[in-house]
Formats: sequence, C-alpha cells, structure tokens
Amino acid sequence: MSAFGTIIFIIVIGGFIYVIGKGLITWSSNNTATPVTTFAKVLSKRTQVYGGSGESSARTAYFITFELGNGERVELQVKPKDSGLIVEGDEGTLMYQGTRFNGFSRR
Repeated sequence: MSAFGTIIFIIVIGGFIYVIGKGLITWSSNNTATPVTTFAKVLSKRTQVYGGSGESSARTAYFITFELGNGERVELQVKPKDSGLIVEGDEGTLMYQGTRFNGFSRR
C-alpha cells in the first residue's frame, strides 16, 4: 500500500509542476514577444465553461477570434468585460503580445 500511495503522490505533484511550468513558459513567451498593433475585424466570440462538479463553482473563459489585415486569424482569451464590449463584425485596432490580449479600439 505504501508504494501505491507514493506513486499517486508523485503523479499529483508532477501534475502541479507541469501546470505551473506551462503557465510560466506561456507568461515568459508573451513577455518576450513583440507587441503588435494592427487593423482587425472581429469574426466570432466563444466561451468555455469548466469546473462546477460537486460543490466547486463553474468558471467561464471568454475568447474572441480576430481576422488581421493580412488575412491571418488569431484567437485570444479576453476578460469578461472586454468580451461584453466587443461585438462580432466590429472593426478597429487590435493590440496583442504573443497570446496576450492588450486591447481593441473600435473604428
């Protein structure tokens, strides 16, 4: 029984280390990326709901897909407030850095 408990402990700790490491890599990558300011059109919006099983609360992540002036598409996670202020079809100036949404100014 002791070996089984040790294996489970290692798996759980390994999972925590993986999630923290992945977050730090994304954060570092975004910080070293060149900030981009470009014309963009809002193509679509979506949400992703996760959690909520048992007594834990559900959380919602908000995403917006932008089409840049050169035809490239980029999907960025945005804050709920930003998601509420931006509408599909909006055109304007998008500011982002790596995968980090920095802002959108409507034309």
